[in-house]
Amino acid sequence: MDGEFELIAHLTRGFSARSDVPLGVGDDCAILDLNSDKLLLATCDSQVEGIHFTRQFSSPDQIGRKALAVNLSDIAAMGGEPCYALVSLVLPSDLSRSYLDTIYTGLCHEAARYSTAVVGGNIASSGKSAALVIDITLLGTIERGHALTRSGAHSGDTLMVTGNLGAAAAGLHTLLHPDSRYPRDVQEVLRAAYRTPQPRMRVGRILSQLGPTIVTAMLDVSDGLSGDLSHLCARSNVGVRVELAHLPLSSSIRSVAARISYDPFSWALHGGEDYELLFTVSPGHEQKVIEAVHSATGISVTPIGTMLPSEVGMKLLYPDGHEDALEVRSWNHLKS
Repeated sequence: MDGEFELIAHLTRGFSARSDVPLGVGDDCAILDLNSDKLLLATCDSQVEGIHFTRQFSSPDQIGRKALAVNLSDIAAMGGEPCYALVSLVLPSDLSRSYLDTIYTGLCHEAARYSTAVVGGNIASSGKSAALVIDITLLGTIERGHALTRSGAHSGDTLMVTGNLGAAAAGLHTLLHPDSRYPRDVQEVLRAAYRTPQPRMRVGRILSQLGPTIVTAMLDVSDGLSGDLSHLCARSNVGVRVELAHLPLSSSIRSVAARISYDPFSWALHGGEDYELLFTVSPGHEQKVIEAVHSATGISVTPIGTMLPSEVGMKLLYPDGHEDALEVRSWNHLKS
């Protein structure tokens, strides 16, 4: 298996379908039809110590907040509203009650911020393993006809993204490679992006009201722009041309990259854990979307490319005008 998505496809190939499951495996959330005016969204995600966080680099409060935030981002990517969370813990023997209490303080603050009720879960021991695992299942809702999936993009659509790219990867770099040359305020901004990502809930809701005719497809950037974009292209059966010069980079990212002579666009393309929303917009509606999001939230939206016929594949356009294949070098859970 090349990665998690190939393994998922292999493991679920024999699953039977149900008429009340409009969308099952393969998107940010499953969509379930309970015969009401809204559809049910269901997602789950795990945070594994040593892979997604370390106790060295993040406080227990931050660990709890991030564990829920990454699931909230999946609901945002469908345009929905979160409702109920179930939390399963796999606990190492060295974890103190007070440490766990503080994890739950952070998790519950994040839940309250987004009107989410924690309604259950499970606790198990990790045995001889020293790793803490937090696994969350999150349920939400979306109005009928407004769920945004990965499969709605068309050739000619404009590819857009919220906020900035690469901040979390740059923040992790400063933690793994401490250097006095990084300005302190810059470090804190980037490290906060890694430790406590901000799910774009309000933006997702706005975009869902413009879908699926104006905003045609969407997902969140969790594993990295190149990898997540490849999933959107595969599900929508389209290609894409990304314009490197248009990728939104903050001054903080550029500052750290310049001090270590590193290409900041590598973080933006492949870094992951940005939890920004990556979406497509039908031609001629770009400015309407930009203004709708910014006026309501203050968050920027940037056009970064154009969707193309599938046979073109994924292309990266450089500022000097030459074009290469866009290589997928994002996070691979089974190989990284």
